[in-house]
Amino acid sequence: MLFWPSLGYALIGALLAALLTPIPALHVYNVAGLLLLAYDGLRPLLPPEGLAMFLMGMVTGYAMLNAIPAVFFTAPDESVLFVVLPGQKYLLQRRGYEAVLLTGLGGLGGVMVLVALAPVASRLFPTLRAILQPHLPWILVTITAYMLLSEWPKGTDRARTSWGKLAEAWRSLGAGLFTFFLSGLLGIILFRRNLVPVTVAYQGLLPAFLGLFAIPWLLQNIITRIELPPQYVASSVDISLPLLLRGVAAGALGGFLAAFFPVITGGIGGFLAGHATAQRDDRLFLLSQGASRVVYYVGGFLLFFVPGLHLTRGGMAWMVDPLYRPGGPEALYRAVAALLAAGLLAFFLLPPLTRLALGLVGRLGYRTTSVVSLGLVLALLLGLTGPGGLLVAAVATGIGLIPVLWGSRRMNGLGLLLIPVTLNMLGVGSRVAGWLGL
Repeated sequence: MLFWPSLGYALIGALLAALLTPIPALHVYNVAGLLLLAYDGLRPLLPPEGLAMFLMGMVTGYAMLNAIPAVFFTAPDESVLFVVLPGQKYLLQRRGYEAVLLTGLGGLGGVMVLVALAPVASRLFPTLRAILQPHLPWILVTITAYMLLSEWPKGTDRARTSWGKLAEAWRSLGAGLFTFFLSGLLGIILFRRNLVPVTVAYQGLLPAFLGLFAIPWLLQNIITRIELPPQYVASSVDISLPLLLRGVAAGALGGFLAAFFPVITGGIGGFLAGHATAQRDDRLFLLSQGASRVVYYVGGFLLFFVPGLHLTRGGMAWMVDPLYRPGGPEALYRAVAALLAAGLLAFFLLPPLTRLALGLVGRLGYRTTSVVSLGLVLALLLGLTGPGGLLVAAVATGIGLIPVLWGSRRMNGLGLLLIPVTLNMLGVGSRVAGWLGL
C-alpha cells in the first residue's frame, strides 16, 4: 500500500474515534469487533492493510480522547481508572477541562516516545522477548504479590482498643483480598464456561470488566448525588517542561510494561510506574497516566508490526491477525506514520470535544449524566452479549461494589485476568478448574 492512502485510513479511524468519544463505556475493541464482523462487505473499499491502518488510527484516537468521558461521564475502563481519581478532584475544583488537557499532553508525549523508538524496535524488542519469555510466570506472580502487598490500611485510628484498631485496619485490606480472589474465581469460570454467545466471543470479558469497574462507579455517582460546580475553561495548563518530561517518562515505562507483558493492563502498568518514580503531584499523575494509556493501547498494537517479533498483544492485534500479516520494516514505518498523524489530529480535537462535554454535563447535571451512562452501558451489554452478558455483569457488579463500600483498591478486580492466566502459565490451570468442577 502507498504511504498517503495509509495515512488517510488512519485519519478516518481517528475521526471515527472522536465521534464515538461522547458515548460512555463504548470501548474501541467493541467497535473494532463489530467492524470485523461486517468486513466481508467492506473488503472492496478497505483492503487488509488499509484495515490495519484504519484500526491504528482508531485505537490512537481512542487512547488520546477517552479521558473526556472518563472524567466527565465516569464510566471508566480499567486502564483509565486512575485518571478518574485525580480527575474528579479537579472537577470539584472547577478544573475538569485542565485535567483532560494534562492527560492529553501526556498522551501526545506517549505518541512521541513510540515514534522515537521505532528505528530500534526491530532489534530491541525481539531480543527482550527472548530474554524474558522463560521468566514470565514468576514475573506475573511477583507483580501480583506486589499489587496486593502495597495496599495500605485505611483506618481512621478512632477505635479505642488494639483489637478494634486491627479490625479497622484490616477492613480495607480484607476487602481488597476478597475482591481479588472473587474476581479471580469469576475469571477462572469465564475462561472455561462463558455465558456470552460464541458469535461474539471476542467480547467474552466485556460484561465482567464493565461490572467490575464501570457500573459500580456509576451507581455510586447516582446514589451520592454529587453536584459539580461550574467548570473553568483554562487558556493554558500549569506545567513546566521538566515536569512534563518526567510524567511522560514514567507513563511510558508503565505503558511498556503493560504492552509487552501478557495480562499486565494499562492500570497495573501505570500503578507500577507511579510507585517506581515516586509520583506525588496530581499534574504529574495525569500526565503519566495519559502517556501510559497511549503506550499501552497503541504500543501494544505497534508491536504487531515489528519485524522479527509480530507480537499479538492486546485485543486489536489479536483481531487483525487472521486478516493481515505485516511484512518487513515498510509496514512498521507506515504504522508509525499512521499513529503520529492520528495522534496529532486527536490532540487538536481534544479542546473542542472537551468543551462540548462540559456543555453536556452542565445542561444535564452529573447525576443525570451518570443515569444516562448507566442506561447506555446496559443497552450496550444487552445488544452485544445478550441476557447471558447481563447476568455475568450483575455478578461482576456485586464484586466491584466491595471496594466501593469498604474503601479498598478497585484495581484488585484485575484478579479476573491475573489469577486464571498465571495459573495457566504455571501449568496448573486445568487442575484448579477440575477442583471447581469446570
